[in-house]
Amino acid sequence: MRSAIYSQFGTPLKVLTIEDRPVPQPGPGEVRIRMAMAAIHNHDLLTIEGKYGSLPALPAVAGTEATGTVDALGEGVTHLKIGQRVAVSGKGTWADYYLASAAMAVPLPDSIHDTAAAQLISMPLSALTLLDFVGAEKGDWLIQNAANGAVGKTLAMFAKKRGIRVVNLVRRDDAVSELADLGIEDVVSTTQEGWRETVRAITGGAPIKAGVDGVGGPASGELVSTLGDNGLLVSFGLMSGQPMQLSASDMIFKQATVKGFWLAKIAPTLPVEKLKSMIGEIVESVAKGEVELTVSDVFDLSDVAKAAAAAGETGRKGKVLIRG
Repeated sequence: MRSAIYSQFGTPLKVLTIEDRPVPQPGPGEVRIRMAMAAIHNHDLLTIEGKYGSLPALPAVAGTEATGTVDALGEGVTHLKIGQRVAVSGKGTWADYYLASAAMAVPLPDSIHDTAAAQLISMPLSALTLLDFVGAEKGDWLIQNAANGAVGKTLAMFAKKRGIRVVNLVRRDDAVSELADLGIEDVVSTTQEGWRETVRAITGGAPIKAGVDGVGGPASGELVSTLGDNGLLVSFGLMSGQPMQLSASDMIFKQATVKGFWLAKIAPTLPVEKLKSMIGEIVESVAKGEVELTVSDVFDLSDVAKAAAAAGETGRKGKVLIRG
């Protein structure tokens, strides 16, 4: 089978190659998935570059999330059947076949297309978990940067359903209309002079409870400057590649708190029923069209290096996907 392999850490365009590997055999509690469509996430690119929080032994097959059909069942798996469409994260999803935990496989309704199913879990689950992580309740105000990213868009959509208000910061003027087309409101471009005044006008001066930072660098301090007293800043991404830059006076006089967020650490601590409920909410919201998972481009698996390069470009309107 075709597999996207990297034998050293580095720029995906340079280190990713397609190699022929044996089709994997599922162990107890596992399923083998015939991959139909896989997502390229920022954490996938960081892993290939050797910059992520956990790194695989090399050589490794790239990718962490995909959708497809169940092709083989491991010992003890009885709730799934061969040929069933599922969305499930796993290791080495950028391949014709991959293995995953059967317990985590999400059966898909026909109304969810493969392009949405390929990105159904990781980013939407991060968004929902973030809303709980900051303790957001109906009527609260939040602020986030990188609002036109996958997590940002889904967080705004889920927050709207829950009656939580979000100021959505973007770094391109044209991203304002892109988000408006998705029904996302209160979008502000930080390229505009006086954008902080625009934020205050949107909130009517109400205190902002928490900020979600996916950028780092100076953008972290910009978020803290908009928070109310005892506000919380959550760091979950580092798109700028720079250390967070925070104003000491804002931190001191606002009595602000900074926390890190990594779904890989938090998800295992969630009660099983809570996790099932959140995934159920995601599936239902996407199936009904209440939450839209956008796509920028789709590449064949054979063009995986080009696909990874495209995923690393700025200005995308959605995920870059790989077709199996």
